[in-house]
Amino acid sequence: MPTTILTVDDSSTLRRIVKRLLQPYAVDLIEAENGEVGLALANEKHPDLILLDRTMPVMDGVVMLSHLRENEKTRHIPVVMLTADADLHTIAEVGHLGAAGYITKPFDDDDFIKKITHVIQLTPRSSPTATN
Repeated sequence: MPTTILTVDDSSTLRRIVKRLLQPYAVDLIEAENGEVGLALANEKHPDLILLDRTMPVMDGVVMLSHLRENEKTRHIPVVMLTADADLHTIAEVGHLGAAGYITKPFDDDDFIKKITHVIQLTPRSSPTATN
């Protein structure tokens, strides 16, 4: 069964990069362009992991993370912040809210995968097998 990852970022470019990096793995990727949409999808889909931007319109990542942690249905979902904000206060704040990791943009592709696999297991997609 594939892993479900929800990526919440207002940048369509960043969402495409995440999709490309996760392509080799058995991942169902769900995308949201802001925290409000992301929160609704998290409640509906119960992903295995949420990649969450900090700075977004409508609802930012810290507010979304707070809502996730207040909800019995979503409080267990690991969240990795994926943001250009490398401020130590922000890192401490999201850590206090229970973020499982923090990746700053821009990031190295291999580093991104390593940090994700510290939180969840990524399984390579199986290649199609030939049938006789």
